[in-house]
Amino acid sequence: MFQKKRSDTELPMISIAKRENNKKRSYLLVNRFQGKYIPAAPIKAYALFHKLAAQLPQQYTKEKLLVVGFAETATAIGAAIAAELGVDYIQTTREPVNGVTFLEFTEAHSHATEQKIVKEDIEQAIRSVDRILFIDDELTTGKTVRNIVSLLRKEYGDNILFSAAVVVNGMDEASQQSFLEENIELHYLMKTDNSGFTAIADRYPDDGQYREMDVNEPACEYRILSADKYMNARRLVNGTAYLKSCEQLWQQAAEQISFSPGSRVLVLGTEEFMFPALFVAGQIEKLGCAVRFHATGRNPIVVSSDQEYPLHVRYELASFYDPGRRTFLYDIGTYDQVLILSDAPEIRTEGINSLVNALVSCQNKDITLIHWRL
Repeated sequence: MFQKKRSDTELPMISIAKRENNKKRSYLLVNRFQGKYIPAAPIKAYALFHKLAAQLPQQYTKEKLLVVGFAETATAIGAAIAAELGVDYIQTTREPVNGVTFLEFTEAHSHATEQKIVKEDIEQAIRSVDRILFIDDELTTGKTVRNIVSLLRKEYGDNILFSAAVVVNGMDEASQQSFLEENIELHYLMKTDNSGFTAIADRYPDDGQYREMDVNEPACEYRILSADKYMNARRLVNGTAYLKSCEQLWQQAAEQISFSPGSRVLVLGTEEFMFPALFVAGQIEKLGCAVRFHATGRNPIVVSSDQEYPLHVRYELASFYDPGRRTFLYDIGTYDQVLILSDAPEIRTEGINSLVNALVSCQNKDITLIHWRL
């Protein structure tokens, strides 16, 4: 039996969790307000992202910036900051993009190490930008940022300035010195000493609930709605234009779905597709609903019954994007309405069935999927 969880006001923003079978780094930092693994109120996610944007120096307003958000956990943060600054934006990805070539680099400690960014779009942007600003949720060694900076300098020379802005800076002195030596400016909200985090993660019992969801038949009926005017942030976009496209997405949703003030609503993104879901969640929140937002993801994280541990129930799902890939969702909860938003090229039966079954297992019955494509 799980103990009653404390309220958000009693819990720290950052908690330590345990990665499953990851020998490169056994722990994971889980941010309560980021909207990835833990359901978050949109207003708190936006406040966190705005606070990070406020760390950027005034000099950046005089420069032409390109913001790059790292997949998959920092895509919402990156897009939110690009929209706030009104600058160009592109995310890294692990998904295929038709008709392009990629620059590829690695994220050494991640469950899925490959990272890539559209080469044609970087080449277009790099002709006119003064600085590339990388956005991530946390840095442990900074190696991912250094890898992509090294790749871009090798391809395009040393004329571009580079910066990184992260919520949590867990780099040790040597890693931070390497940023200085490579002329990468660093901005962050919180500094941590990660040296004891492996021991902390290993303390927790691996006794949470693990639920592998059926992919064959959905446990209840659900609706699929389509939305057009899709804008893909895996390609180069302007932050202001991307925000406008999300507003159009919301208008299409609002025309087809009603939300009652005071009702509990869950809005889910799928994997890298986070910011549009966050934007829609924020609009529903403004209607007076009690809204939570989070997203499916690739990371298999250990769950525990310990009250101090951040994640307690894990749902194993089929990916919306790749039928051979597992994805995960954590600590769902019960809501009056659930809204799923996805930009998967097609709605795969296995993916939607497994997600619906996870939601139904938590007594959710009013489920709508909005498929945002061209």
